[in-house]
Amino acid sequence: MTFEPDSDCVAATQAAVNFGERRGVENPDILLLHYTGMNDGDGALKWLCSEESGVSCHYFVQEDGRILQLVPEEKRAHHAGAGTWEGSDDINSRSIGIEIVNAGHPGGLPDFPQVQMDAVVRLSEDIIRRHSIHSHRVLAHSDIAPGRKEDPGENFDWAYLAQKGVGLWVEPVARSSGPFFQEGDRGDIVEAVQALLALYGYGLEVNGVFDHQTKIVVEAFQRHFRQNLVDGVMDDSTIQTLRHLLRQKMEDE
Repeated sequence: MTFEPDSDCVAATQAAVNFGERRGVENPDILLLHYTGMNDGDGALKWLCSEESGVSCHYFVQEDGRILQLVPEEKRAHHAGAGTWEGSDDINSRSIGIEIVNAGHPGGLPDFPQVQMDAVVRLSEDIIRRHSIHSHRVLAHSDIAPGRKEDPGENFDWAYLAQKGVGLWVEPVARSSGPFFQEGDRGDIVEAVQALLALYGYGLEVNGVFDHQTKIVVEAFQRHFRQNLVDGVMDDSTIQTLRHLLRQKMEDE
């Protein structure tokens, strides 16, 4: 397959083979960011373009900032897998996926080079502008698939992206000695915070029980928005950061 790039940021196209038609969605409304999680970029690119892998993505950002497009934006790339956001479970149909070359958790969470981050910003700005994607729908893979995915990880500089107008961010509230809740706890406060997480978009049952699903959703939230400590504990820092973020989301809508 040959195609023209959708973005002026693209240096070259390299066609992936695993893609299809979007289902029930005319235009994507989620921008989903990933890390490749492999030892090197060449291997990751080969895997994303191979039929055997079953996966693909729309864009691939190399460590030196060079951007490749693998799947046209009008097509449904296979990058998200099973997941949910704001009640939708076919994330592939409603998203554009960017894979960022980085070894991730398997490789010890190496830094993302500044030139690479700047390329992600440029590409994201272009996609957001053309598709009118809301800031609160610029998401991590871990947001839509808590527990199953961890990328792009707690070392990814979401604050920098937000400073450039990409994504939603609030400064995390400092930890205090206030009450906290963890797996096994239950009660009205647990139920209230579950409701706030669901209101932001995370997929979990609001039942007042701090079960395993709640723990991994809290971890996913922290991995994106309270990155200095990802422990799955519903402490005051996490709760207040979530409240501030929800206020920003309401303004974004």
